[in-house]
Amino acid sequence: MICKTFPLEAGHSYRYVVVLSQYQGRLLLSRHKERTTWETQGGHIEAGERPETAACRELYEESGALEYTLRPLCGYWAGEEDGDGADGAVFLAEISRLGPMPPWEMAEIHSFEALPENLTYPAITPVLFREAQATGWF
Repeated sequence: MICKTFPLEAGHSYRYVVVLSQYQGRLLLSRHKERTTWETQGGHIEAGERPETAACRELYEESGALEYTLRPLCGYWAGEEDGDGADGAVFLAEISRLGPMPPWEMAEIHSFEALPENLTYPAITPVLFREAQATGWF
């Protein structure tokens, strides 16, 4: 699998959102109930939903974030070298207050000083974090 980043395009129909989150100066990742690996908050953009709205929804659903600032970072495409894949919009979140995490799909959140080895999406997450680091975000 490969992952490429590009500038966000206004009006583009992205399929996913990814939110790279910080809480108290550390990376905040989530663990899905069905996995033992760590992932960023994010997911599908619902029909008629703007990427920014989807990012806010997913951030809350997967971390319990109540207060935060959110800003766009980039677009990305991930898939196979034959061209089969999907694209999404990436956002940066600085979380100032967490509440209880909704009980739907995530088991827990954890803060890290650096990306852990056991990532759910090892071909995508490091590429997006490098893009964020290039802006001085982390």
